Amino acid sequence: MPPFFGLTSKYRTNLFRQIHEVIFYGNGGYDWDTVYNMPIWLRNLTFNLINDHYKKQNQDTSAEDSWLKGDARSAAQERKKITPPSYVTKASKK
Repeated sequence: MPPFFGLTSKYRTNLFRQIHEVIFYGNGGYDWDTVYNMPIWLRNLTFNLINDHYKKQNQDTSAEDSWLKGDARSAAQERKKITPPSYVTKASKK
C-alpha cells in the first residue's frame, strides 16, 4: 500500500538520478540545491537539453572516428602498394 504523502521509491530513484545527471553533465553549472528546487518542467527541460547535447556530440565523434578509420584503411592499402627495391648492394672488399 503506497503512502498517502511522499514519493514512491521508483519516483525518488528517478528524481535523484535526474538531479545527479544534470549536476554531473552540467559541468559545474548547477548545484544540488538549485536543481532540486527547480520547477519540474524546468528540470526536465534542462535534463533533455543536456541529454540532446551529449547525444549530438557522440554522433559527431562517431562520424569523425569512422572517417579516421576509413582514412587509416586507405593508408594501409597504400602501404601494400609500395614494394621495396629488388637490388642488393655489396660493399667492395679492399
